[in-house]
Amino acid sequence: MTPSETDKINEIEKGIIQAEVSEEMKKAYLDYAMSVIVSRAIPAIEDGLKPVQRRILYSMQAMGLKPNTSTKKSARIVGDVIGKYHPHGDSAVYETMVRMAQEFSLRYPLVFGQGNFGSIDGDEAAAMRYTEAKLMPISSELLADIDKETVKFVPNYDASLKEPSLLPGKLPALMLNGATGIAVGMATNIPPHNLTEVCDAIIAYVNKPNIEIKELTKIITGPDFPTGGSVSGDMEELYETGRGRLILRGKTKIETIKKKDAVVITEIPYMVNKSTLVEQIAVLVRDKKIRDVSDLRDESSKGQIRIVIELRKGANPDLIVNALYKYTRLQDSFSVNFLALVNGQPKVLGLKQVLKEYVEYRKKIITKRTEFELKKAKERKELVEGLLIALKNIDAVISLIKKSKTKNEAMEGLMKKYKLSQRQAEAVLETRLQQLTSLEVDKLKKEEEELKKLIKELDNILGDIKEVIKIIVKEVKELKNKYGDERRTRVLKKINEISEKDLVQKKDVIVTITDKGYVKRMDVSSYRQQRRGGKGVIGSNLATDDFTRQLISCSTLDYLMFFTSRGRVLWLKAHDIPEAERYSKGRALTNLLGLKNEEVTSVISVKSFDDYLFMATKKGIVKKIALSHFSKPRASGVRAINLPADHSDNLIGVEVLKEGQEVTLATKKGQAIRFNADDVRAMGRASYGVAGIKLKPNDEVVSLEVLGTANILTVTEKGYGKRTAVEDYRKTARAGKGVINLKVS
Repeated sequence: MTPSETDKINEIEKGIIQAEVSEEMKKAYLDYAMSVIVSRAIPAIEDGLKPVQRRILYSMQAMGLKPNTSTKKSARIVGDVIGKYHPHGDSAVYETMVRMAQEFSLRYPLVFGQGNFGSIDGDEAAAMRYTEAKLMPISSELLADIDKETVKFVPNYDASLKEPSLLPGKLPALMLNGATGIAVGMATNIPPHNLTEVCDAIIAYVNKPNIEIKELTKIITGPDFPTGGSVSGDMEELYETGRGRLILRGKTKIETIKKKDAVVITEIPYMVNKSTLVEQIAVLVRDKKIRDVSDLRDESSKGQIRIVIELRKGANPDLIVNALYKYTRLQDSFSVNFLALVNGQPKVLGLKQVLKEYVEYRKKIITKRTEFELKKAKERKELVEGLLIALKNIDAVISLIKKSKTKNEAMEGLMKKYKLSQRQAEAVLETRLQQLTSLEVDKLKKEEEELKKLIKELDNILGDIKEVIKIIVKEVKELKNKYGDERRTRVLKKINEISEKDLVQKKDVIVTITDKGYVKRMDVSSYRQQRRGGKGVIGSNLATDDFTRQLISCSTLDYLMFFTSRGRVLWLKAHDIPEAERYSKGRALTNLLGLKNEEVTSVISVKSFDDYLFMATKKGIVKKIALSHFSKPRASGVRAINLPADHSDNLIGVEVLKEGQEVTLATKKGQAIRFNADDVRAMGRASYGVAGIKLKPNDEVVSLEVLGTANILTVTEKGYGKRTAVEDYRKTARAGKGVINLKVS
């Protein structure tokens, strides 16, 4: 042995290992990652289970907790699992078992739970010492034939027992119940499916292995969630690639309660906490994000969801439903990643690959089961044949046994005289006297014939793969007939993105703004039409010295642009203006828009941002700007015109302008100018503008109008007015002195 080898051995004996830290860390992390992937988070494609789920089911069967037996304490089951097969925390095992018993978590629960096993409201299950459990009938399909040498058994964690590495898995559990798991560097998220559809798809694949995904998606139309609702997504891409994004929606209906409409939620999306959803709706109602709700309550009972949202009289329930989809988890998304272990290796699978893996695994299981049954049948046939030989020569056999001194001598005598095998001779010696009757002989002869027939059938199965395929189809049909049920989740072709028009009822409204800065919204119907000379109706209960400065007719979906005296613009949708009665004075704009040291001087309504804006200031400056500059509203507002910092000039008017239109400016001292707006070039938001009119000393611009009519109406402060034809105003270039509009006293 060389000196270096000797030194190495000495170091190992001392507990010292010479290693590169980075390499050791890399190896250790990879070992950990693979352990998480294979032994914890990712299910096997063969039986659709993670190790902890497999161990729970196997342990429950070993304890005799079959569907036709009574339940046993959960603590006893958990103790058995962690003591024999799963050396981890008891809470992890119990939580897994609880989920396997929850009807709202698994499409087809595998465990029957007695007691409090949690709720869809997020309530936790009772402690394991209070609850009891046993296997569901459907679980027996996963465990069937496990005692027929169909699966490999491996040593448990301390090599004291053996456990199955996989279950026989007649049930396609991975497709039926799905799976969720986060490993290291990868995750799986498989949605549940309907058993009837999955069974039909397996049969279709077996009959036509080159079947197209398009044909399969006509059979499996989409995932089927335990909580119902509806689902939408590109199913062809999802089942082709194993990845995709689904949109889930709850189910609602409209009912009449106390002569008012109510939206009732009867189903919610998968994995959504019901109580959290109700709280979310309550917060949105409180914050007036969802309007016209008078009452909200949860009337759900065991197994039945019923969330009632009562509406105010005249509210549109369709708009409320759209708002629920838009702002709450009543509409949710589900990102599919069909990742599973195939022969111990993580792999993303499409639907065809999943069906193929199921069929290939079942071929192996059925072949091994047949080999086991054939072996047992041949062994039994051998014994039956030996017994028949002995019974045929019963007197001589009894005489031989009586003369023999020991059991071995009797056995050897039988083997030599009647050409029996050792097993046959042992069976003869162990035969009871009651089996020597003629009736027993007939039974054995009948059994021999049945065994011959069975052996022939089993040989046929092993000799022809088509026979194995027939058995797969037969067993799948049995599953479908036994456990098949109706689809719970409706599949929608497409769920459109909910836009603002789906949330707000489109109607014509009148928005009024007073001189002191109060604003309100009312339906047009609030103003009844009258003949000239009538008294009118009360439009607002105004404060002393206040008056209505602007009245805008628009739609609830129109944008209102508020221009301030300092040249800023802020946006509000018309439906965001508080609705009020005719007698109400409205709400202060300063609070609504968050204004400080400035006031709103002009408000315009805009349907689309396609045209131009034309602005005018007190000092006669005008500016033309494309509306597209204001197409992206900001909560804090933006600068619309760059006014002097010394506050010597203010914005007095803003109007929407189209190409080729004319404008007129009117001054305090009775001058007016008319010119073509095309004389003013379009500018950016940072500019001040150009001269629109030359003002006399102490004069200022008080009005801006875009001309679209044949006449102009001029009204004075004292209530005098006159109508003048537009043509009477001589058209000039901008920046002129204009003409006399009115002789002001």
